[in-house]
Amino acid sequence: MSKIVVIGANHAGTATINTILDNYKGHDVVVFDANSNISFLGCGMALWIGKQIKGPEGLFYATKEMLEEKGAVIHMETPVEQIDYDKKVVYAKGKDGVSYEENYDKLILATGSLPIIPDIEGIHLDNVQLVKLYQNAQDVIEKLKDDSLKNIVVVGAGYIGVELAEAFARCNKKVTLIDKADTCLSSYYDKEFTAIMEEHLRKNGIELAFNQSVEKLVGDTKVEKLITDKGEYPADMVILAIGFRPNTRLATDSFKLYRNGAFLVDKMQQTSMKDVYAIGDCATVYDNSINDINYIALATNAVRSGIIAAHNVCGTKLETLGVQGSNAISIWGLNMISTGLTLDKAKTYGFNAVVTDYEDYQKPKFIENNNKVKIRIVYDGESRVILGTQIVSDYDVSMAIHMFSLAIEEKVTIDKLKLLDIFFLPHFNQPYNYITMAALQAK
Repeated sequence: MSKIVVIGANHAGTATINTILDNYKGHDVVVFDANSNISFLGCGMALWIGKQIKGPEGLFYATKEMLEEKGAVIHMETPVEQIDYDKKVVYAKGKDGVSYEENYDKLILATGSLPIIPDIEGIHLDNVQLVKLYQNAQDVIEKLKDDSLKNIVVVGAGYIGVELAEAFARCNKKVTLIDKADTCLSSYYDKEFTAIMEEHLRKNGIELAFNQSVEKLVGDTKVEKLITDKGEYPADMVILAIGFRPNTRLATDSFKLYRNGAFLVDKMQQTSMKDVYAIGDCATVYDNSINDINYIALATNAVRSGIIAAHNVCGTKLETLGVQGSNAISIWGLNMISTGLTLDKAKTYGFNAVVTDYEDYQKPKFIENNNKVKIRIVYDGESRVILGTQIVSDYDVSMAIHMFSLAIEEKVTIDKLKLLDIFFLPHFNQPYNYITMAALQAK
């Protein structure tokens, strides 16, 4: 049996450790993690900050002790300083000053991603906050107890930024949401959908400042004001939610990297270095919507990649089926779900992309407490293959996106959906439901 060293123990790392220990006996599993905790569900931070959940306890699904009971050796608060890939040795040093030299037969890199921090004036002022780790959220919540903190500016209008804008507004703060793009959530939705979210945010008191680039932060010791190329905004706290980059500081010139610096991996999660695997946010994925390598940092992708790597390092060949980048957001009851490519992205990738849109009530009109649903299906005008789908509703229509995720993976055409056997019951939907009607109206 072999010694397997895992560097990083959050979503991808925890998944790979559990898979090895639950399915294969006799392997020595040694884990190094720079943090003091593992398995923190960062996607729940906004719920915690916005007081929609009682506390952070439920945001952890594994502990050091749980993994140790299964047989792993876990070194927390022990960052890896260097790796000798030729001699297969990992060098790490703990917070307590203890140094480690660990040999390995197989190495799994689960080093995650790092927040993008702009190099601008005032970036190191107090109350300029990152919100990625448990400690970050804890720090923000503690500072929110100060009643003098009234104006919060969130920089970045992706999923995390929009969720945090809602969270701070729920804490009765004046919130400004800034992005250099001309809308929010532009990576996941076309403008017909982002416009709905924009209106929803404004209705709930969020000031939107799009098409603006942050130039500097102003203050004595604490931030007091944020200045963009188009305006100035009072800021008692600034939240940086610009995005993330893969953490590949342990890479050497021998590794093949993606254009954004992520480890380039094959369908078994192996890097270009023999016996070295990379999983989660530090690695690439195979994107079925473009039939090519891509970088999509999602917890679901991280978990799957961890499972795949675990089986392969233990001798069971397992390849990824690829991903579609399925995702969702729920803001003050407005639910938006998407998978695959938007129309704009599809055209960027060279597809002859067209869409079919449809909007209707979820259930027959004689049903009370009904909700409207808007759907867009993006497909290739030549092959008719479905490339992506976006859905928005006050109703929970999230399960529908799973079908479209599978449709993209299996290269299903829009015409296949026209007479698809979809059940009908007034409690749930209409006989000619929004999916069927959208497909029937495809050109």
